[in-house]
Amino acid sequence: MANACSKAKDFFGVIQRIYTIFAKSTKRWGILKDNVHGLTLKSLFSTRWESRVESVQAIRFQMVEIREALLQVANVDGDSLVRSEAKSLATNELSDFEFLVAIVIWFPILYRINFFSKYLQSKDMLIDVAFEKIEELISFFEEYRESGFNDALDSAKEIAIKMDIDPFFPKRREIRREKQFDENSNASLEVSLPAEDSFRVNYCLFIVDQVVVSLKSRFEQFQEYEKIFGFLFNSDRLNSLDDMNLKSSCSRLENALKHNGHSDINRDELYVELKLRRELYGHEKIGPIEILKDLKLFDCYPNAVIAYKILLTIHVTVASAERSFSKLKLLKSYLRSTMSQERLNGLAMISIKNDFLDKVDYEELIDEFASKNARRTSIFK
Repeated sequence: MANACSKAKDFFGVIQRIYTIFAKSTKRWGILKDNVHGLTLKSLFSTRWESRVESVQAIRFQMVEIREALLQVANVDGDSLVRSEAKSLATNELSDFEFLVAIVIWFPILYRINFFSKYLQSKDMLIDVAFEKIEELISFFEEYRESGFNDALDSAKEIAIKMDIDPFFPKRREIRREKQFDENSNASLEVSLPAEDSFRVNYCLFIVDQVVVSLKSRFEQFQEYEKIFGFLFNSDRLNSLDDMNLKSSCSRLENALKHNGHSDINRDELYVELKLRRELYGHEKIGPIEILKDLKLFDCYPNAVIAYKILLTIHVTVASAERSFSKLKLLKSYLRSTMSQERLNGLAMISIKNDFLDKVDYEELIDEFASKNARRTSIFK
């Protein structure tokens, strides 16, 4: 979405330029701190998407203060190139009504995406909850497509009035193309939209459509999971099925888990187990984790236990794997270039599973290790 069109790329380029001009000098950063007392400017990172909402948020709510800081840099800095860059940012980009509308549009979009991204990365996230949240996110953008631009336009006009900027889209010069001799006169006619409508259609609606398409295509696998495991998501879903639908759901799950003619479960046995257990639940609403714990108390539901174990081990996101790679990058530094694979695996396990390590009694481990070494020394003697 951020790379969907040239205007979006230019927008984030301006965001990064504003940060860079202050970050490259402690003196200029001091001017920024004197004028801006709230949110700090952030740099953009290609692998850390939270930085985008943080960088946009800092400028979105401190536009007046940041422009004043840029004007001070343009007046007092000793480098002519820096003065020219600061003046251009203050008088052109931050004083452009299109930029004001763009930053008002981008902030709620990035904020909502970042919020749902963090929510989906929680350790106890389940597929059914993730599927519902993604549908909520898609419906939010579909509603934003209808009324979001008008709301952003009203907010941008309020900011423009505070900054003494004309709240109108600048009229661009039309480029007329010369018609060829063999070209049909009607074919060369192009619809010329007003500046505001052109910005709404070619920028706002375009990036919103991009994110909706991306969400639907990226998480279409969840729809397949919902078709296969949907009847196991909670006790309500299980109780809502009649015998025929329950039997067909068990058959569909068996076919999905089949490999080389063998399946981990038997559909007929799973049907009998779930039907028996469904009668015991009644109208009580419980999730898959509670259902699995309840099934494991007895030894007469082997197929149901396997089905729920497979359901609960399906990853919602790849956040845990990405965090593991991030830990390895921190551990395998240039100072540890000769580290063996066994030591690297041990340090990575300690770092990744740090919450479990906090519960370990170190004194007991040290005493056990010392006693083993003492016995080994006595044997060699």
